[in-house]
Amino acid sequence: MRIVVFGGDGFCGWPTALRLSDIGHDVVIVDNLSRRNIDNELEVSSLTPIQPIGTRLATWKELKVKDIPFLNFNIAEHYHRLLTLLRDFEPDAVVHFAEQRAAPYSMKSSWHKRYTVNNNLNATNNLLAAIVESGVDAHVVHLGTMGVYGYGMIEGVPIPEGYLKVKVETQAGDLIDQEILYPANPGSIYHMTKTQDQLLFAYYNKNDKVRVTDLHQGIVWGTQTEQTKIHQNLINRFDYDGDYGTVLNRFLMQAAIGYPLTVHGTGGQTRAFIHLQDSVRCVELAITHPPQKGERVRIINQMTEAHRIADLAQLVSRLTGATIDYLDNPRNEAEINSLNVVNSTLVRMGLKPTTLESGLMEEVIGIARAFASRADLSKIPCRSKWIGDAGQPTS
Repeated sequence: MRIVVFGGDGFCGWPTALRLSDIGHDVVIVDNLSRRNIDNELEVSSLTPIQPIGTRLATWKELKVKDIPFLNFNIAEHYHRLLTLLRDFEPDAVVHFAEQRAAPYSMKSSWHKRYTVNNNLNATNNLLAAIVESGVDAHVVHLGTMGVYGYGMIEGVPIPEGYLKVKVETQAGDLIDQEILYPANPGSIYHMTKTQDQLLFAYYNKNDKVRVTDLHQGIVWGTQTEQTKIHQNLINRFDYDGDYGTVLNRFLMQAAIGYPLTVHGTGGQTRAFIHLQDSVRCVELAITHPPQKGERVRIINQMTEAHRIADLAQLVSRLTGATIDYLDNPRNEAEINSLNVVNSTLVRMGLKPTTLESGLMEEVIGIARAFASRADLSKIPCRSKWIGDAGQPTS
Protein backbone atom coordinates (compact mmCIF):
# COMPACT_ATOMS: atom_id res chain seq x y z
CA MET A 1 0.00 0.00 0.00
CA ARG A 2 1.00 3.63 -0.55
CA ILE A 3 0.71 5.56 2.72
CA VAL A 4 1.40 9.18 3.70
CA VAL A 5 2.16 9.84 7.37
CA PHE A 6 1.41 13.47 8.16
CA GLY A 7 3.32 14.52 11.27
CA GLY A 8 5.75 11.66 10.68
CA ASP A 9 8.62 13.24 12.64
CA GLY A 10 6.63 13.36 15.88
CA PHE A 11 6.34 11.16 18.96
CA CYS A 12 3.74 8.77 17.51
CA GLY A 13 4.27 9.59 13.84
CA TRP A 14 7.94 8.59 13.64
CA PRO A 15 7.60 5.02 14.99
CA THR A 16 4.41 4.59 12.96
CA ALA A 17 6.18 5.55 9.72
CA LEU A 18 9.04 3.12 10.47
CA ARG A 19 6.67 0.27 11.30
CA LEU A 20 4.65 0.75 8.12
CA SER A 21 7.82 0.91 6.03
CA ASP A 22 9.27 -2.14 7.78
CA ILE A 23 6.27 -4.34 6.93
CA GLY A 24 6.45 -3.46 3.26
CA HIS A 25 4.35 -0.35 2.61
CA ASP A 26 5.55 2.57 0.47
CA VAL A 27 5.65 5.44 2.98
CA VAL A 28 6.05 9.21 2.57
CA ILE A 29 6.52 11.49 5.59
CA VAL A 30 5.16 15.05 5.61
CA ASP A 31 6.12 17.26 8.55
CA ASN A 32 6.99 20.93 9.07
CA LEU A 33 9.16 20.04 12.11
CA SER A 34 7.00 22.23 14.34
CA ARG A 35 7.58 20.00 17.37
CA ARG A 36 11.33 20.64 17.11
CA ASN A 37 10.63 24.37 16.98
CA ILE A 38 8.45 24.10 20.09
CA ASP A 39 11.45 22.56 21.87
CA ASN A 40 13.31 25.78 21.09
CA GLU A 41 10.40 27.88 22.33
CA LEU A 42 10.10 25.96 25.62
CA GLU A 43 13.90 25.69 25.97
CA VAL A 44 13.69 22.00 26.75
CA SER A 45 14.70 18.99 24.67
CA SER A 46 13.65 15.37 24.60
CA LEU A 47 15.35 13.31 27.30
CA THR A 48 16.52 11.06 24.46
CA PRO A 49 18.79 12.73 21.87
CA ILE A 50 16.83 13.19 18.63
CA GLN A 51 18.83 13.28 15.39
CA PRO A 52 17.94 15.58 12.47
CA ILE A 53 15.26 14.10 10.25
CA GLY A 54 17.78 13.64 7.40
CA THR A 55 20.05 11.57 9.66
CA ARG A 56 17.11 9.51 10.86
CA LEU A 57 15.97 8.68 7.33
CA ALA A 58 19.49 8.02 6.01
CA THR A 59 20.08 5.56 8.86
CA TRP A 60 16.81 3.77 8.12
CA LYS A 61 17.70 3.51 4.43
CA GLU A 62 21.16 2.16 5.23
CA LEU A 63 19.86 -0.47 7.66
CA LYS A 64 16.72 -1.53 5.81
CA VAL A 65 17.51 -0.59 2.20
CA LYS A 66 14.19 1.23 2.18
CA ASP A 67 13.71 4.85 1.25
CA ILE A 68 11.16 7.04 3.05
CA PRO A 69 10.77 10.33 1.16
CA PHE A 70 10.35 13.42 3.36
CA LEU A 71 8.47 16.60 2.48
CA ASN A 72 8.74 19.67 4.70
CA PHE A 73 5.54 21.70 4.62
CA ASN A 74 2.55 22.55 6.80
CA ILE A 75 -0.72 21.02 5.64
CA ALA A 76 -2.63 23.62 7.67
CA GLU A 77 -1.17 26.34 5.41
CA HIS A 78 0.15 24.84 2.17
CA TYR A 79 -2.97 23.43 0.62
CA HIS A 80 -1.75 23.20 -2.97
CA ARG A 81 1.37 21.26 -2.00
CA LEU A 82 -0.90 18.89 -0.15
CA LEU A 83 -3.25 18.56 -3.13
CA THR A 84 -0.33 17.96 -5.51
CA LEU A 85 1.08 15.24 -3.27
CA LEU A 86 -2.24 13.40 -3.17
CA ARG A 87 -2.67 13.62 -6.94
CA ASP A 88 0.88 12.49 -7.70
CA PHE A 89 1.32 9.78 -5.04
CA GLU A 90 -2.31 8.53 -4.98
CA PRO A 91 -2.10 7.05 -1.46
CA ASP A 92 -4.29 4.19 -0.36
CA ALA A 93 -4.25 5.55 3.19
CA VAL A 94 -3.16 8.70 4.99
CA VAL A 95 -2.24 8.78 8.68
CA HIS A 96 -3.13 12.14 10.21
CA PHE A 97 -0.86 13.09 13.13
CA ALA A 98 -0.33 16.69 11.93
CA GLU A 99 -1.81 18.41 14.98
CA GLN A 100 -0.45 20.16 18.08
CA ARG A 101 -0.89 17.33 20.58
CA ALA A 102 -0.40 18.70 24.11
CA ALA A 103 -3.28 19.89 26.29
CA PRO A 104 -1.07 21.94 28.67
CA TYR A 105 0.68 23.64 25.75
CA SER A 106 -2.69 24.60 24.26
CA MET A 107 -3.57 26.37 27.54
CA LYS A 108 -0.36 28.36 28.08
CA SER A 109 -1.74 31.67 26.76
CA SER A 110 -4.24 33.12 24.32
CA TRP A 111 -1.60 32.80 21.57
CA HIS A 112 -1.17 29.09 22.25
CA LYS A 113 -4.95 28.60 22.21
CA ARG A 114 -5.25 30.37 18.86
CA TYR A 115 -2.27 28.51 17.42
CA THR A 116 -3.70 25.14 18.44
CA VAL A 117 -7.13 25.92 16.95
CA ASN A 118 -5.74 27.36 13.71
CA ASN A 119 -3.24 24.56 13.19
CA ASN A 120 -5.36 21.58 14.15
CA LEU A 121 -8.66 22.50 12.51
CA ASN A 122 -7.11 23.86 9.31
CA ALA A 123 -4.91 20.77 9.00
CA THR A 124 -7.89 18.43 9.27
CA ASN A 125 -10.15 20.42 6.97
CA ASN A 126 -7.41 20.91 4.37
CA LEU A 127 -6.64 17.20 4.32
CA LEU A 128 -10.28 16.22 3.87
CA ALA A 129 -10.92 18.91 1.25
CA ALA A 130 -7.80 17.86 -0.69
CA ILE A 131 -8.87 14.21 -0.69
CA VAL A 132 -12.21 15.23 -2.17
CA GLU A 133 -10.70 17.62 -4.74
CA SER A 134 -8.00 15.16 -5.81
CA GLY A 135 -10.49 12.34 -6.32
CA VAL A 136 -8.18 9.95 -4.45
CA ASP A 137 -10.01 7.29 -2.42
CA ALA A 138 -7.61 7.45 0.54
CA HIS A 139 -8.61 5.99 3.88
CA VAL A 140 -7.97 8.61 6.61
CA VAL A 141 -6.61 7.21 9.88
CA HIS A 142 -6.66 9.96 12.46
CA LEU A 143 -5.10 10.04 15.90
CA GLY A 144 -7.73 11.48 18.22
CA THR A 145 -8.01 11.35 22.00
CA MET A 146 -10.07 9.79 24.76
CA GLY A 147 -10.36 13.35 26.06
CA VAL A 148 -13.20 14.13 23.65
CA TYR A 149 -15.48 12.17 25.98
CA GLY A 150 -14.50 14.01 29.13
CA TYR A 151 -13.90 11.86 32.18
CA GLY A 152 -16.78 10.11 33.90
CA MET A 153 -19.36 12.59 32.59
CA ILE A 154 -22.16 10.00 32.87
CA GLU A 155 -21.42 8.04 36.03
CA GLY A 156 -21.75 4.29 35.67
CA VAL A 157 -22.12 4.31 31.87
CA PRO A 158 -19.28 2.65 29.92
CA ILE A 159 -17.84 4.95 27.27
CA PRO A 160 -18.73 3.35 23.91
CA GLU A 161 -16.61 3.55 20.79
CA GLY A 162 -17.74 6.92 19.55
CA TYR A 163 -21.48 6.43 19.29
CA LEU A 164 -24.13 6.46 22.01
CA LYS A 165 -27.45 4.64 21.69
CA VAL A 166 -30.33 6.93 22.71
CA LYS A 167 -34.11 6.98 22.55
CA VAL A 168 -35.70 10.07 21.03
CA GLU A 169 -39.32 10.92 21.78
CA THR A 170 -41.44 12.07 18.84
CA GLN A 171 -44.27 14.61 19.05
CA ALA A 172 -46.67 11.67 19.11
CA GLY A 173 -44.96 10.25 22.16
CA ASP A 174 -43.26 7.36 20.37
CA LEU A 175 -39.68 6.42 21.20
CA ILE A 176 -37.27 6.01 18.29
CA ASP A 177 -33.87 4.35 18.66
CA GLN A 178 -30.96 6.47 17.41
CA GLU A 179 -27.18 6.45 17.59
CA ILE A 180 -25.43 9.79 18.03
CA LEU A 181 -21.84 10.88 18.55
CA TYR A 182 -21.08 10.54 22.24
CA PRO A 183 -21.63 14.01 23.79
CA ALA A 184 -18.34 15.88 23.71
CA ASN A 185 -16.93 17.25 26.95
CA PRO A 186 -13.42 18.59 26.20
CA GLY A 187 -11.17 19.64 29.06
CA SER A 188 -8.78 21.91 27.13
CA ILE A 189 -8.47 23.79 23.85
CA TYR A 190 -6.47 20.85 22.47
CA HIS A 191 -9.26 18.43 23.34
CA MET A 192 -11.80 20.87 21.92
CA THR A 193 -10.06 20.76 18.52
CA LYS A 194 -10.37 16.97 18.56
CA THR A 195 -14.12 17.25 19.15
CA GLN A 196 -14.32 19.56 16.13
CA ASP A 197 -12.31 17.03 14.11
CA GLN A 198 -15.12 14.55 14.81
CA LEU A 199 -17.68 16.87 13.20
CA LEU A 200 -15.45 17.48 10.18
CA PHE A 201 -15.03 13.73 9.70
CA ALA A 202 -18.77 13.14 10.06
CA TYR A 203 -19.55 15.81 7.48
CA TYR A 204 -17.04 14.74 4.82
CA ASN A 205 -17.99 11.13 5.38
CA LYS A 206 -21.69 11.89 4.90
CA ASN A 207 -21.32 14.40 2.08
CA ASP A 208 -18.34 13.06 0.13
CA LYS A 209 -18.09 9.42 1.28
CA VAL A 210 -14.55 9.93 2.63
CA ARG A 211 -13.51 6.79 4.54
CA VAL A 212 -12.32 7.65 8.05
CA THR A 213 -11.10 5.77 11.10
CA ASP A 214 -10.81 7.98 14.18
CA LEU A 215 -8.62 6.49 16.91
CA HIS A 216 -9.56 7.89 20.31
CA GLN A 217 -6.28 7.27 22.04
CA GLY A 218 -5.48 7.15 25.73
CA ILE A 219 -2.30 8.49 27.31
CA VAL A 220 0.73 6.95 25.63
CA TRP A 221 3.56 5.64 27.77
CA GLY A 222 6.85 4.14 26.72
CA THR A 223 9.39 5.44 24.26
CA GLN A 224 10.67 2.75 21.95
CA THR A 225 9.24 0.31 19.41
CA GLU A 226 10.84 -2.64 17.63
CA GLN A 227 11.94 -0.35 14.82
CA THR A 228 13.26 2.61 16.87
CA LYS A 229 15.41 0.24 18.95
CA ILE A 230 17.43 -0.85 15.92
CA HIS A 231 19.90 2.05 16.00
CA GLN A 232 20.55 5.02 18.29
CA ASN A 233 19.88 7.41 15.39
CA LEU A 234 16.30 6.10 15.23
CA ILE A 235 15.49 6.59 18.92
CA ASN A 236 12.11 8.13 19.66
CA ARG A 237 11.20 11.17 21.75
CA PHE A 238 10.93 11.03 25.53
CA ASP A 239 9.14 14.18 26.71
CA TYR A 240 9.22 14.80 30.46
CA ASP A 241 8.45 18.52 30.77
CA GLY A 242 5.24 19.93 32.21
CA ASP A 243 3.74 20.74 28.81
CA TYR A 244 4.49 17.69 26.66
CA GLY A 245 5.51 15.00 29.13
CA THR A 246 2.68 12.51 29.61
CA VAL A 247 2.11 11.61 33.24
CA LEU A 248 3.60 8.13 33.29
CA ASN A 249 6.71 9.07 31.31
CA ARG A 250 7.22 11.97 33.72
CA PHE A 251 6.97 9.57 36.66
CA LEU A 252 9.52 7.22 35.11
CA MET A 253 12.02 9.99 34.46
CA GLN A 254 11.52 11.48 37.90
CA ALA A 255 12.07 8.07 39.53
CA ALA A 256 15.21 7.50 37.48
CA ILE A 257 16.88 10.71 38.69
CA GLY A 258 15.60 10.63 42.28
CA TYR A 259 13.12 13.48 41.81
CA PRO A 260 9.82 13.13 43.75
CA LEU A 261 6.90 11.97 41.60
CA THR A 262 4.67 15.01 40.96
CA VAL A 263 0.96 14.20 41.43
CA HIS A 264 -1.32 17.15 40.72
CA GLY A 265 -4.35 17.40 42.98
CA THR A 266 -5.59 14.30 44.79
CA GLY A 267 -4.40 11.89 42.11
CA GLY A 268 -7.94 10.56 42.00
CA GLN A 269 -8.24 11.26 38.27
CA THR A 270 -8.61 8.06 36.24
CA ARG A 271 -7.01 7.98 32.80
CA ALA A 272 -6.78 5.50 29.94
CA PHE A 273 -3.30 4.29 28.91
CA ILE A 274 -1.62 2.50 26.02
CA HIS A 275 2.00 1.59 25.31
CA LEU A 276 3.62 3.25 22.29
CA GLN A 277 4.28 -0.12 20.63
CA ASP A 278 0.57 -0.93 20.94
CA SER A 279 -0.38 2.50 19.62
CA VAL A 280 1.67 1.89 16.48
CA ARG A 281 0.16 -1.57 16.13
CA CYS A 282 -3.33 -0.07 16.40
CA VAL A 283 -2.65 2.27 13.48
CA GLU A 284 -1.44 -0.71 11.47
CA LEU A 285 -4.60 -2.68 12.34
CA ALA A 286 -6.79 0.28 11.37
CA ILE A 287 -5.07 0.54 7.98
CA THR A 288 -5.42 -3.18 7.27
CA HIS A 289 -9.11 -3.17 8.33
CA PRO A 290 -10.45 -0.13 6.43
CA PRO A 291 -14.14 0.85 6.46
CA GLN A 292 -16.09 0.28 3.30
CA LYS A 293 -17.13 3.11 0.98
CA GLY A 294 -20.29 4.60 2.41
CA GLU A 295 -19.69 3.22 5.91
CA ARG A 296 -19.97 5.82 8.67
CA VAL A 297 -16.84 7.09 10.44
CA ARG A 298 -15.31 4.21 12.35
CA ILE A 299 -14.35 5.23 15.88
CA ILE A 300 -12.04 3.01 17.93
CA ASN A 301 -11.11 3.52 21.57
CA GLN A 302 -7.35 3.05 21.45
CA MET A 303 -6.50 2.13 25.04
CA THR A 304 -5.55 -1.01 26.94
CA GLU A 305 -5.69 -0.07 30.65
CA ALA A 306 -7.28 2.52 32.96
CA HIS A 307 -5.66 3.63 36.22
CA ARG A 308 -5.95 6.38 38.80
CA ILE A 309 -2.96 8.73 38.78
CA ALA A 310 -2.32 8.16 42.48
CA ASP A 311 -2.25 4.39 41.93
CA LEU A 312 0.29 4.81 39.11
CA ALA A 313 2.49 6.90 41.36
CA GLN A 314 2.30 4.20 44.02
CA LEU A 315 3.19 1.52 41.46
CA VAL A 316 6.25 3.43 40.23
CA SER A 317 7.21 4.18 43.84
CA ARG A 318 7.08 0.49 44.75
CA LEU A 319 9.20 -0.46 41.75
CA THR A 320 11.81 2.26 42.14
CA GLY A 321 11.68 3.55 45.73
CA ALA A 322 10.74 7.07 44.57
CA THR A 323 8.90 9.43 46.91
CA ILE A 324 5.66 11.18 45.94
CA ASP A 325 4.78 14.91 46.11
CA TYR A 326 1.17 16.09 45.85
CA LEU A 327 0.95 19.52 44.20
CA ASP A 328 -1.85 21.95 43.35
CA ASN A 329 -3.66 20.89 40.19
CA PRO A 330 -3.39 23.52 37.38
CA ARG A 331 -6.23 21.86 35.47
CA ASN A 332 -9.91 22.69 35.77
CA GLU A 333 -11.20 19.18 36.47
CA ALA A 334 -12.89 16.98 39.05
CA GLU A 335 -10.63 15.72 41.84
CA ILE A 336 -11.93 12.16 41.45
CA ASN A 337 -13.50 10.39 38.48
CA SER A 338 -14.14 6.86 37.28
CA LEU A 339 -13.51 5.65 33.74
CA ASN A 340 -15.06 2.59 32.13
CA VAL A 341 -14.07 2.32 28.47
CA VAL A 342 -15.15 -0.11 25.75
CA ASN A 343 -12.23 -1.21 23.55
CA SER A 344 -13.66 -4.34 21.95
CA THR A 345 -12.69 -3.42 18.37
CA LEU A 346 -8.95 -3.61 19.02
CA VAL A 347 -9.31 -6.86 20.92
CA ARG A 348 -11.34 -8.29 18.06
CA MET A 349 -8.66 -7.18 15.57
CA GLY A 350 -6.05 -9.12 17.53
CA LEU A 351 -4.18 -6.56 19.65
CA LYS A 352 -2.12 -8.20 22.42
CA PRO A 353 -1.37 -5.31 24.81
CA THR A 354 1.82 -4.50 26.67
CA THR A 355 0.88 -4.11 30.33
CA LEU A 356 2.26 -1.60 32.79
CA GLU A 357 3.51 -4.32 35.09
CA SER A 358 5.52 -5.97 32.34
CA GLY A 359 6.99 -2.91 30.69
CA LEU A 360 7.65 -0.21 33.26
CA MET A 361 11.09 -1.22 34.48
CA GLU A 362 12.46 -1.58 30.96
CA GLU A 363 11.61 2.08 30.41
CA VAL A 364 13.12 3.17 33.73
CA ILE A 365 16.38 1.29 33.21
CA GLY A 366 16.74 1.40 29.44
CA ILE A 367 15.71 4.99 28.77
CA ALA A 368 15.17 7.21 31.78
CA ARG A 369 18.32 6.20 33.68
CA ALA A 370 20.44 5.99 30.54
CA PHE A 371 19.76 9.62 29.63
CA ALA A 372 19.14 11.09 33.09
CA SER A 373 22.04 13.51 32.71
CA ARG A 374 20.10 15.33 29.96
CA ALA A 375 17.20 16.24 32.27
CA ASP A 376 16.51 19.89 33.11
CA LEU A 377 14.80 19.76 36.51
CA SER A 378 13.39 23.28 36.14
CA LYS A 379 11.18 22.07 33.26
CA ILE A 380 9.43 19.31 35.21
CA PRO A 381 6.61 21.33 36.89
CA CYS A 382 3.49 22.05 34.85
CA ARG A 383 3.11 25.85 34.72
CA SER A 384 0.20 26.09 32.27
CA LYS A 385 -3.03 27.17 34.01
CA TRP A 386 -6.48 26.15 32.83
CA ILE A 387 -8.23 29.23 34.29
CA GLY A 388 -6.84 32.55 33.06
CA ASP A 389 -3.48 33.04 31.36
CA ALA A 390 -1.53 33.22 34.62
CA GLY A 391 0.48 36.17 33.40
CA GLN A 392 1.74 34.35 30.31
CA PRO A 393 2.55 36.45 27.22
CA THR A 394 -0.04 36.50 24.47
CA SER A 395 2.40 36.31 21.56
